[in-house]
Amino acid sequence: MSTGELLNVEPLELKFPFELKKQISCSLQLSNKTENHVAFKVKTTNPKKYCVRPNTGLVMPRSTCDVTVTMQAQREAPPDMQCRDKFLLQSVVVSPGLAPKDITAEMFSRQPGRVVEECKLRVVYLPPPQPPSPVLEDPNEGASPKVSFGSGNLNRSEVTRQYGNSDDKSSEARSLIAKLTDEKNAAVQQREKIRQEIELLTRGGNKSQGGGVSIIVVVAICLIGLALGYLMKN
Repeated sequence: MSTGELLNVEPLELKFPFELKKQISCSLQLSNKTENHVAFKVKTTNPKKYCVRPNTGLVMPRSTCDVTVTMQAQREAPPDMQCRDKFLLQSVVVSPGLAPKDITAEMFSRQPGRVVEECKLRVVYLPPPQPPSPVLEDPNEGASPKVSFGSGNLNRSEVTRQYGNSDDKSSEARSLIAKLTDEKNAAVQQREKIRQEIELLTRGGNKSQGGGVSIIVVVAICLIGLALGYLMKN
């Protein structure tokens, strides 16, 4: 904020969130801290690029006035997003009966006995606001976790991903991994037991049939194989 003898100006930088092919506006607030009527005038080094409303006006004693500066749509961005445009706000004490339409450029010329206060403003380009990142939905959300026993390895990272990485869910993930590991070990033991039973039945059938396998043994082997396949699948 500029603290002058006549007007306080806020802010001292005109900040524009720069976007191509889009008009952008920002505001100035002029505060009259005196008991006088103060006239003001806003100038710029690039008048074709900016529109100032109002560019001249009056600020009553102990009151404020808002000024809007609009930058016209730009076709290309400046190098390094640096802007060299500047503004100059001039203010001068005027008689109480003066109307805004009666303000002239000559009132802001320096003459003996007339104090013209000046405040320089610079232009700053800001990067445009970034839209929030979209939240991608997990296609497996709500589905039961699938763990394969084919390789005998549990994918801890996959389980953790489905159940979250936060501390409040880590114990749940560890509990699930422990449960699945127990089920996997039980299935492996059951498979080994069935294999041993098949081997015993096969040997018994060979002895009783003189090298052949009885029908009962064949049926038993088929049933055990189906049971084994069901266990390995689930």
